[in-house]
Amino acid sequence: MDPIEVIDLNPDNIADYGVCGYKDLKKHKELRKKIEWFKEYYPRGLRIKIVMSKKGGYQGMLEYIPGEYAHRPVEAEGYLFIHCIFVGFRKEFKGQGVVSRLLDECIQESQDKGMRGVAVVTRKGPFMVGNDIFLNKGFEVVDSAKPDFNLMVKKFDEKSPDPHFRADMEESLKEYPDGLTILRSVQCPYTEKNVKGIIELAQNKYKLKTKLIDLNDAGAVQNSPCAFGSFCLIYDGEILSYHPISKTRFENIMKKALQ
Repeated sequence: MDPIEVIDLNPDNIADYGVCGYKDLKKHKELRKKIEWFKEYYPRGLRIKIVMSKKGGYQGMLEYIPGEYAHRPVEAEGYLFIHCIFVGFRKEFKGQGVVSRLLDECIQESQDKGMRGVAVVTRKGPFMVGNDIFLNKGFEVVDSAKPDFNLMVKKFDEKSPDPHFRADMEESLKEYPDGLTILRSVQCPYTEKNVKGIIELAQNKYKLKTKLIDLNDAGAVQNSPCAFGSFCLIYDGEILSYHPISKTRFENIMKKALQ
């Protein structure tokens, strides 16, 4: 097994390693934006740990931030909040206990800082982790959101208030009753990819003008109608996708929506 190393990113070294598999600053606009965002929130407690192997290179990451700055529509003040965690661009790095190690480091940091615990939004499917790894670490589900999102928490004191999804998510959705709207945040660099193609396809094939809204801070993301927070595709007041999608996937969704 190729040995791995967990490296803590900071404003000085993040450009050397990249994020989420993006490495080329000149080629990837999403990486440049992610680095700018990281530098903005790093003083507020944003942290990214990456998994590097000697031969395989970048193989995963853990990103977390104090709950008041979470880029999800949650109330989680006093908790460290995990945005994303994954390991294994290559199969041989999966199932080696690296995710468990990353979680242990996050939990320990939360304890060392005297926080209430650690929270995370989970979901089966693309872009998010399921419940199992967190259940194994003593997390429990404390809230849920449509269609199949869970909010999980590991509390250090059972008397601490539970984090929860924002209660006004359905009301927020009413702000987008007509047409096609894309909400996105640079927290997830994949929200940059394919958006241009979706906008062009919407215009050329469906004669739809897309309203593209960049959610520029934690407050804006926390007011999103979508539990993923950092991306949402809305058509006539209905959420079509809760996570970034390809142009082809968008076309398939629109075919069904317009039937």
